[in-house]
Amino acid sequence: MNEEYVSKAVHEEFVKRMEDENKRQNARLQSLETAVKEIGQLTISVEKMAISLENMVKEQKAQGDRLTKIEQRPVDKWDTLIKCVITGTVTIIIGFALGKVFL
Repeated sequence: MNEEYVSKAVHEEFVKRMEDENKRQNARLQSLETAVKEIGQLTISVEKMAISLENMVKEQKAQGDRLTKIEQRPVDKWDTLIKCVITGTVTIIIGFALGKVFL
């Protein structure tokens, strides 16, 4: 037999090993494709979560601003009351003093 050619048994063994290697690599590729798809879906989920978190932060800031305004109302009313009492007291004192001077 010529040394350039291999026997049928050697060739069949080679073909069997190549097919096994192809199956193994195909399985690995399938696994990698699945992992890449899952990573892509995870990336989309994280992006959606980041947008949602950003919106929540904006809403929380808006609520904080509204709460500050609500908390400020009683303070403003109290300040107005104090101003009125002081103005009234000063008016009474000045009126009383002017009444004593001119009457």
